[in-house]
Amino acid sequence: MTESLELHVNGERIVAEVEAGTLLIDFLRKELHLTGTKEACSIGICGLCTVFLNGKTVSSCLMPAVFANGGHLFTAEGLQAVMDRDDVPEGAPDPKLWRIVQESFVECEGLQCGICTPGQVMSAVGLLKENHRPTVDEIRHFMAGNLCRCTGYQSIIRAIELAAERWGQEHAAV
Repeated sequence: MTESLELHVNGERIVAEVEAGTLLIDFLRKELHLTGTKEACSIGICGLCTVFLNGKTVSSCLMPAVFANGGHLFTAEGLQAVMDRDDVPEGAPDPKLWRIVQESFVECEGLQCGICTPGQVMSAVGLLKENHRPTVDEIRHFMAGNLCRCTGYQSIIRAIELAAERWGQEHAAV
């Protein structure tokens, strides 16, 4: 049995038929070939599958694709798509925030093998979207659902602290 699905992914309208029970991660990776969204745990605790749906971070490995019907979804690939557009698509985080987080991760070496990086960046953007100046404890708490086997987390935390500082300065200037 198939179900109709219509949504916006990275600012583009998508209409598709999906098998009932298809998970959002499988739809993104297999049907749309958006492989920046990774899968590891399949139970929503590793953070690799983090995407934005209607402005909030969600675990795409837990969500049936049809639950995103009518929504505005952004994946890690949407980062560049948003930064390169003059108009910001509905549901997209601020392109300046995306860029600040991305640059901070590079500057602080908050990535190594790259497997967890898309989910880490998506979650960091989600945190700073909600809380412009989080404490280290708030960063640790919010990011607890994102696992990394390479960095030891310190560089990720430093990257988010730097991004928060820069994002706070950006907001103060407005």
